[in-house]
Amino acid sequence: MDDAFMQSPLFAALDAEGAAALHASLTETDFAKGEVLFIEGEPGDHMYVIVDGKVKLGQTSNDGRESLLGVLGPGEMFGELSLFDPGLRTSTATALTDAVVLGLGHDQLKPWLAGRPEVAAALLQALARRLRRTNEAMADLVFSDVPGRVAKALMDLGEKFGTVTPEGLMVTHDMTQEELAQLVGASRETVNKALADFAQRGWIRLESRQVMILDVERLGRRAR
Repeated sequence: MDDAFMQSPLFAALDAEGAAALHASLTETDFAKGEVLFIEGEPGDHMYVIVDGKVKLGQTSNDGRESLLGVLGPGEMFGELSLFDPGLRTSTATALTDAVVLGLGHDQLKPWLAGRPEVAAALLQALARRLRRTNEAMADLVFSDVPGRVAKALMDLGEKFGTVTPEGLMVTHDMTQEELAQLVGASRETVNKALADFAQRGWIRLESRQVMILDVERLGRRAR
């Protein structure tokens, strides 16, 4: 199994034999770019682990505005709330690229949790991290300006998807400008203005669905 995949909280707490056994009980599904995995408001009792590709999680307000809660890659989980509290989905999951995911149902997980408290602890830790990130995002919306939020989003994406090159950190985020604006929680025009300012300062270079971070230190300081 892939190293990134094995770092998922669901597997990291298991030994090799246990991880292989759990992996064998999961259902693997391929999704094409743009395909919806589940929809906000529909019943759900499965969580998923990404094996390959990227998945975006989004919400739609009553007036039709869309926001992105996050972009996830290999080894990351989503839909895990349904394992502990099966009910209506709180977001819509869409394949941002072609993706391969493994699904685990509520009834499948119960025997594993009963005999392996370390798995339950790892999942609870993952949920706590997700809640902490949500709280940070809410604070950013209140206390940070748009350029600061854009810088932080780029740094976070770089940590997940960045590749170190001689020129800088190449971040392949696979998002449109509109999706990046939804992730930041601002209008596309305002986000584009911030990106253009960063580019003019020599901190980044914009490319199609990619950003080359040329000055990680200065962009990181702007994100704080």
